Amino acid sequence: MIRVLLVDDDPLVRSGLRLILKGAPDVKVVAEAADGAEVAALVTDHSPDIVLMDIRMRGMSGLAATEALRARPAPPEVLVLTTFNTDEHVLRALRAGASGFVLKDTPPQEIVAAVRKVAAGEPVLSPAVTQQLIAQVSEGTGGGRETRAERARAQLALLGDREREVAVAVGQGKTNAEIATELYMSVPTVKTHVSRILAKLALGNRVQMALVVYEAGAAL
Repeated sequence: MIRVLLVDDDPLVRSGLRLILKGAPDVKVVAEAADGAEVAALVTDHSPDIVLMDIRMRGMSGLAATEALRARPAPPEVLVLTTFNTDEHVLRALRAGASGFVLKDTPPQEIVAAVRKVAAGEPVLSPAVTQQLIAQVSEGTGGGRETRAERARAQLALLGDREREVAVAVGQGKTNAEIATELYMSVPTVKTHVSRILAKLALGNRVQMALVVYEAGAAL
């Protein structure tokens, strides 16, 4: 059973999400919050596997709540809820360790599928969204952008040649099966490489790995 915490300041949105997830036999909504400030205590009390988190809320934002959650030991996965897939806050949430995001107008079956994917350790980013993230990273200007690019290139330099190939493929939005086919290795070997890369670069998930690749310019 996948345990879910719903976080949104709109009671109608929470009600709709609760009904959608109630129809999935392997998903259970264990608690709800209307403010990011409530999240930490609810996570402690209910031990959810997934937090379905709205970004823009009155009170403590979902962004701040995500950053606080992901700083905890063994945190639940965070799946961001947003209205616009170009929201600049989404990129910051992904950098903080969110495993992906779903739009609020996503069809019900796709929301359930997204929850299942995140629970299985897979990021939820469509190819179109991946391209938008690349564009957002590339359009940054000034010293901050240069510093991030230099830091990302230094991180990738820590990897072996094969690990770098896997990291770049992850950054291009490819699945483990696609990477295995492209690089002539087994899926378990790809998974092993991904785990080693995450450990070497001190990253929380594949989305953060993809962002490092984008910032280094290696996926372009």
